Amino acid sequence: MITVDQIKKKISEAIQYSGKTQTSIAKELGVSQQMISSYFKGEKTPQIENLANLCKVLDLDANEILCLK
Repeated sequence: MITVDQIKKKISEAIQYSGKTQTSIAKELGVSQQMISSYFKGEKTPQIENLANLCKVLDLDANEILCLK
């Protein structure tokens, strides 16, 4: 069974290894840097549309973020 904590961890790792700053990711998504920081820290989980756009911005497969691969 996939947990929210596993998804949060994958998002955090993806942000960390993207080579992009939280500020640049936030600008591309149209959200605040604080929101990206909260994703990175595992404090929040993105809404579905933000998750899809985050995957696009970071060039990720959503299946990997959702622990399906």
